[in-house]
Amino acid sequence: MTFDVIIVGGGPAGLFLAAELRLAGARPLVLERRPEPDQADKAHGLAGQVVRLLDHRGLLDRCGSPGAPRPAPGFFFGGLPLPLHLLGADNPMHLLPINQRDLERVLAERAGELGAEVWRGWEVRSFAQYGDRVEVVARGLDGTETTLAARYLVGCDGSRSAIRKQAGIAFAGGEDEHTVDRSALIGPSDRIRFLPGGRVAIEGLGEIPAAFHRTGRGVFTLLGHDPQRPLINTAEWEEHPDGDHPGPGTPMTLAEMEASVDRVLGVRLPLSPPPPGAPTMLRRMSGRSYRIAERYRDGRVFLAGDAAHVSHGPTLNLALQDAANLAWKLAAVVRGSAGDGLLATYESERRASAERVIMHTRAASALLAPGDDITALRALFAELLTGAGNLRLVAGLVAGSDVRYGMGGDQQAEPTGRFTPPLDVTTADGRTGRLAELLRDARPLLLDLTGGTALAAVAEPWTEVRRVAATTTGSPAPALLIRPDGYVAWAGDDPDGLKAALIRWFSPS
Repeated sequence: MTFDVIIVGGGPAGLFLAAELRLAGARPLVLERRPEPDQADKAHGLAGQVVRLLDHRGLLDRCGSPGAPRPAPGFFFGGLPLPLHLLGADNPMHLLPINQRDLERVLAERAGELGAEVWRGWEVRSFAQYGDRVEVVARGLDGTETTLAARYLVGCDGSRSAIRKQAGIAFAGGEDEHTVDRSALIGPSDRIRFLPGGRVAIEGLGEIPAAFHRTGRGVFTLLGHDPQRPLINTAEWEEHPDGDHPGPGTPMTLAEMEASVDRVLGVRLPLSPPPPGAPTMLRRMSGRSYRIAERYRDGRVFLAGDAAHVSHGPTLNLALQDAANLAWKLAAVVRGSAGDGLLATYESERRASAERVIMHTRAASALLAPGDDITALRALFAELLTGAGNLRLVAGLVAGSDVRYGMGGDQQAEPTGRFTPPLDVTTADGRTGRLAELLRDARPLLLDLTGGTALAAVAEPWTEVRRVAATTTGSPAPALLIRPDGYVAWAGDDPDGLKAALIRWFSPS
């Protein structure tokens, strides 16, 4: 077998998975049916814990955000402002403004640099599982078919995943058919003026928040990251009142977008297309899907990203963290440094995160719905957010930092099971820097802050675990054992506890 893992789908999840596998010493192949990268205007940024994950890999500079990530002073939940600056050091929300097509380019470049192969223009037609491998039949653009073999197959091929369907894995959930979302990139307009503080002035209406302006008929947003091609969005809870609502699959027009804005805002706002040469997006989505795969694994086949879960929320954030979680585990089993039981923890850990995202996006959508009852609920919710404890809870939920993995054993001292805290450290050789900089190679790391040698002696037989003696201020524990995906597998100073964690996560049996 030429490859250890075949990845179907060359979007962000597939490309990041390929890069992570290469860092962990495995040989991946990405099969992408599109001959060229997708230039469509999709997601416009990442929010929450995933930004710190990219920082661990040194990718923020490439994404246009140099230096250490800084918490955002504010965000939104259900259109309600979250004054995150009040949380101080407890603020978990980080933002990375980047278009999905640019993120894909960065991840493709990184995967290529690390030696991952990406075959574009190859569509997977079928696959079959055997005792020690998966065989995949793929067809190229010229109609040529070839059979490829690998130890494992991962479907990163989106919400309509062919891999999931062939594996016979149900996609439980449903759609909220009461909403219609419309989005379009538009050209500059003299009737729209962006103002400081995240507000926008619209002629004939006045000043409104640029993000999540709720009215009696729906929600209006206008993102001006690029003033030459702002992104306009509406969400309505009823179809067109005169009954000529376009059917599914009908291409959306600017005239349809104008009519939707008129209904939501009560103002007719003439729209123009973006400047020539700019990627455009005119799409409409009837209903909102909330689904999660019945299982994330079928034998040697795994699902990640939208193939495993969809929601009207931060699915891209979930997808990249799926990839980081799965990659080091697959590579460890391929190398023989871990047993197959390690792979069972992929679904148990990542399903919990997907369920939380689906829960919070449905709750946020409910707060944006029309009606006096919802208005009253929003008023109560806004009052609850004035309490620091409630604000911290919602911030952790939105950032994805509230999920704590079960790491086994009796030792569960903080921050065991949580994402690595951001620390500044000085290593034994006198170098000072950020802990994130010690995680670039995606190896397990024992950060020993005890000043002694007992823990290093325990970890010595595990040669893949990097041991770093250091000092720092503000560490929640005397020592941290950090997994390649950034989660703390053990915390404390007990050598026996450390040994148990090393055996659990980094041993063949």
